[in-house]
Amino acid sequence: MLNKQEAIELFKRSGALLEGHFLLTSGRHSNQYMQCAQVLQYPDETEKLARHLAEAFQEDQVELVVGPAMGGIIVAYEVARQLKTPAIFTERQDKEMCLRRGFSIQPGQRVLVVEDVVTTGGSVEEVIQVVQEAGGEVIGVGVLVDRSGGQVDFGTKTRSVLDMDIQSWEADKCPLCSEGKLPVIKPGSRSV
Repeated sequence: MLNKQEAIELFKRSGALLEGHFLLTSGRHSNQYMQCAQVLQYPDETEKLARHLAEAFQEDQVELVVGPAMGGIIVAYEVARQLKTPAIFTERQDKEMCLRRGFSIQPGQRVLVVEDVVTTGGSVEEVIQVVQEAGGEVIGVGVLVDRSGGQVDFGTKTRSVLDMDIQSWEADKCPLCSEGKLPVIKPGSRSV
C-alpha cells in the first residue's frame, strides 16, 4: 500500500494537485483542487492507486465495483480488474444518478462503490442509493482522495488512498472572492 507521502508525490508528479481559486462540484470554493484525471491518464500510476483500494477490500468478497461518471469510471475499472470482478458506472439522466447502457445490479450482490475525490460525498451517496434501490448490498466505499477532512460518513467501511484536509468555503463566505485577486475556476466534470 502507498503511504501518504508517496501518494502526495504521485499526485504532484502528475499535475493532479492544483493551487488557485476553484469552484467545486458541491458549490463550495477552495484554494486547492485535486484533478484526478491528470493522474488517471497514466495507467501505471492508476494501477498503484487502485491497488491501494483493492487491497483494502480484498477480504470483503466484492462481486461488483461501481463508480459514478466521470471521475469514478477509470477507478472502478482498475479496482475491479485487480479484484477480478466486473465494473460498471452510474451516470446522470435528467439530473438523476442512474444505471444506463444495460448495466444492472443483482439483488444481494456485494458492491464496492468507488470515486476519485470526495468533498461532501454527494455523488457517492447517490451511487449508494442506486445500488440499494437495485437490491445490492454496499459493502464499502473506496476513494482516491478524501478531501472532507474525515467528515463524510457513508455508514459503511470507507477507505481512501489519501486523506487531505483541503479548506473549502461556502461561496458567500469565500475569502478568495472577498480579496478579488483570483478569478474562480470550475475545473470539474459537471456544472453546479
